[in-house]
Amino acid sequence: MKFLYLVHGDTEAEAKLSSDERMQIVEEHMAYTKMLRDLGAYVSGEALDDPRGSSVVVRPGRTPLVSDGPFAETKEAIGGFYVVDVENRDRALELAGKVPASPGVAVEVLQIVEF
Repeated sequence: MKFLYLVHGDTEAEAKLSSDERMQIVEEHMAYTKMLRDLGAYVSGEALDDPRGSSVVVRPGRTPLVSDGPFAETKEAIGGFYVVDVENRDRALELAGKVPASPGVAVEVLQIVEF
């Protein structure tokens, strides 16, 4: 079963970290990725850029509308994601609980529907 981990964080608090503290978090994510690979659970994962550089496309009718900036004005944002392939939801939740800590970290776990 495949699951998507959306890794949310507090962008304001993260911006206040020193470069060494940010690098420590990156290194912990690299080690976490290695652990997932070693378990045979890793499918993919990426860090995401600052949401202030994002765009949102909506379709209220036939013509798409594009706006700049994040979808919601909050201090929390999706900082990255992982896709894992594990035997069940309990295992997905167990591994999600090992995502490295960072300011405001919350991991949303969504099962991927496979057709």
